Amino acid sequence: MFYEKELYFVQNSLKKFRLQALLVDPSAPNENEVDLGIRKRLGVGFDYSETLRRGFNALYPNTLYKLTDQFLCSYLLMLLPDEKEGMLRRALTVGPYFDASWSREELLEQAERSGLLPQHFYILEQYYATVPYISDEGLLLSLIQTLGEEAWQDPKNFQMININRERPGILATLPHPTQGNFAEDTEAAMRLMEERYSHENELMQIVSQGLSHKAELAMASFNPLAFEQRTVEPVRNMKNYCIIMNTLMRKAAENGGVHPIFLDKVSSSFAHKIEATSSVAAIKELMAEMLRSYCRLVRKNSTKKYSSPVQKAIIRIEANLNGDLSLKTLAEAQNISASYLSGLFKKETGQTVTEYVNEKRVKLAQHLLRTSHLQIQTIAQHCGIPDVNYFSKVFKKYTGKTPKEYRKETSLQKQH
Repeated sequence: MFYEKELYFVQNSLKKFRLQALLVDPSAPNENEVDLGIRKRLGVGFDYSETLRRGFNALYPNTLYKLTDQFLCSYLLMLLPDEKEGMLRRALTVGPYFDASWSREELLEQAERSGLLPQHFYILEQYYATVPYISDEGLLLSLIQTLGEEAWQDPKNFQMININRERPGILATLPHPTQGNFAEDTEAAMRLMEERYSHENELMQIVSQGLSHKAELAMASFNPLAFEQRTVEPVRNMKNYCIIMNTLMRKAAENGGVHPIFLDKVSSSFAHKIEATSSVAAIKELMAEMLRSYCRLVRKNSTKKYSSPVQKAIIRIEANLNGDLSLKTLAEAQNISASYLSGLFKKETGQTVTEYVNEKRVKLAQHLLRTSHLQIQTIAQHCGIPDVNYFSKVFKKYTGKTPKEYRKETSLQKQH
């Protein structure tokens, strides 16, 4: 199959957004459920997989189809060519996914329109928790269309058909759920819980390694319905989950080698921000910010790769840059010799203790010069170098500019 690499790339890309991408072969046993089995669980008399297998002859080549079903879930469908003549072709199905952000109340109303009894809504609610939300559907459509153009080798004639717009009567023909009683699907509930814990563990692993780019990707398909609805207030539910996430991310950063002295400030800050938010959208953005912040914290403050004496020295330095951070003081605090700490520190960090301390103090000075109107002498004191002349000398050594020149230059950059 000449487009095998492209297909593999697309399937793996979709997997990172927690999007199901199936290859349906009409000649093979039906082992996968295109709709994740929701219609079977609700007592609907057909499933998408079997319907798709029967409808292969109605699909056009060089065409991408989109369908949004009566449960507000969207699917993409595309026939794929086979190199061997006479062979039955396969279809790529992508979905289900949400192309809009729905509230729980809107989904309740849609369930009512679909003929679902109120006492059975929990089945649909469990299902919705597994459906990813794609905020930028254009990127998804572009990705699948590019694959289609490559597979069919006819980009000029490639087309997309939105079934809901171009064949609006199709949803009316879809069977609705029966009015019977459904036993609680314990296995499905367990699977949902396992998926949630798996996603949380994935996020913790990402944070413990400081991988910001993966954190952004993990949040891209975040679905606010993916956690238990413990109250009737959507915002309170989101806040509760955000509090849980703050705790999980703090533990993940700690596992990544960040000392609690750094974690406490960040964790407390987010605790206040969580309670100050007033909308689901704002909390979702706060969760993304939380992931980024904890990842940065790991990259900046992780001491996991260092030996215990060096870890303790670094933590003491980072925690109080305006204190006495001489080699002698740092060594005495651990009851080890200064020469031993000096050699170990140089070996593991590539810098002497003095070089490391001065570099951190200069970075703090740069931050204060950019973001405050403090006098340079005051900044020098905050950085643990009360002699302003010596402070200027150290600052210039690391930046090539005096503190005054640096402040003037960064001030001009802000104006432009």
